[in-house]
Amino acid sequence: MSNLQLRVISSVVLAVATLGLTWLGGLPFRLLCAAMAAVIFHEWTRMCRPAAGPGLGFLPEALLVVFVGALIAGLPAFWLLLLVAVLVMVVVAAAWARKTGQWDASGLAYAAVSGLSLALLRDGDHPGLVAILFLFAVVWATDIFAYFVGRSVGGPKLAPSISPGKTQSGALGGAVGGVIAGLLLAAAAGAGNLAMLGVVALVLSIVSQAGDLFESWVKRRHGRKDSGALIPGHGGVMDRVDGLVAAAFALYVIGWISAGADHPAQGLFPA
Repeated sequence: MSNLQLRVISSVVLAVATLGLTWLGGLPFRLLCAAMAAVIFHEWTRMCRPAAGPGLGFLPEALLVVFVGALIAGLPAFWLLLLVAVLVMVVVAAAWARKTGQWDASGLAYAAVSGLSLALLRDGDHPGLVAILFLFAVVWATDIFAYFVGRSVGGPKLAPSISPGKTQSGALGGAVGGVIAGLLLAAAAGAGNLAMLGVVALVLSIVSQAGDLFESWVKRRHGRKDSGALIPGHGGVMDRVDGLVAAAFALYVIGWISAGADHPAQGLFPA
């Protein structure tokens, strides 16, 4: 079996499971977000923690457990965001006192924001479901179009020092594909503000690709090819969701500005 076939099979299985939990929403989807945040943090620390030197023990993991519990319990956005800020500051202070790097604090922030952005976007209503499906459509289409357009057209590299395989043509193709997929999903859902959503889809596609490059930079910074080996053909969970979580945070912020922190999707897809 080729690597591409393995990637496709893994992607289909993950997509079916993710879409099923997304449809259910509520506690099942929050559990998915919590599990994703935990695995992201595990992979981040596995990559970034030095093999020797002073560390923080199990403090970061214990604080992540606190966040995961709060996310599963469904705390309001204000308290979740405040909790994340406090937990990250505790790790920053502990790292400063122990004279270690701040990679654990960065990983905790990255994992927590990833989980809460998705959970709060989904909420428990119909606008939340449409918002998450819109996000998936844009990010997945961006990945697919960027891959195939980049391989077919080639051309100048996008960021050769970070990710040598990515091309400018692939980035442009990914953006076009992401906007088309987002608009098709929005139109199928009966959204009336398609012009605005087209701009949002373009922003999400760009942010998604930037999130992919960011994770590539972190891996290159620590001499890793993959963040893990959990997903056949893809590597780790971070390798699969790097663009998704960046775009989820961007969409959450846009929805927050439109409708508030607790029900961001209602500003984008009014019921």
